[in-house]
Amino acid sequence: MLGMGYWWFTAAALSALLLLGWSMRPRQRRSKTCLFAQARREFRLRREWLEVRFIVLAARRSQSGIVRWSECSFENDVSFVRSRASGELSALVEIAVPVEDSCCSDSQSVNRRVGTAIFRFQRKRWSTDGWAILNLNPAEAIRFYREDFEIVEQEPASQS
Repeated sequence: MLGMGYWWFTAAALSALLLLGWSMRPRQRRSKTCLFAQARREFRLRREWLEVRFIVLAARRSQSGIVRWSECSFENDVSFVRSRASGELSALVEIAVPVEDSCCSDSQSVNRRVGTAIFRFQRKRWSTDGWAILNLNPAEAIRFYREDFEIVEQEPASQS
């Protein structure tokens, strides 16, 4: 008799735990969605500051004087991606950077090189370390690093 009651108690407890786990799953999905919405809003609010910070850090990091980071221009479109390995959220923004061609001996010509500025959402804050993927716009960078990134959202300039 005692063994029979124990069996029902165990089955009821296990069922309750499974039901609780199943009910928590949509909340986790919703909380990820809410976190992304918050991150997107925060990126819009801090974007100008982040761009300035990017330029300062990229100029410090640059070993050659042929890239004019101070004249870097940013496109308005933003691609939000998530790292497949860490789950970290990043924003990719297309940039155009003037680069001097030193191959021309008499007159140095300046070309604009396309690239992708990387901004990271860490500890509920956007930051940058001044890294850029040169020669690839965000769409090309996402295709090239498709094993590392998954697209969360691509936001055209009209939505910014």
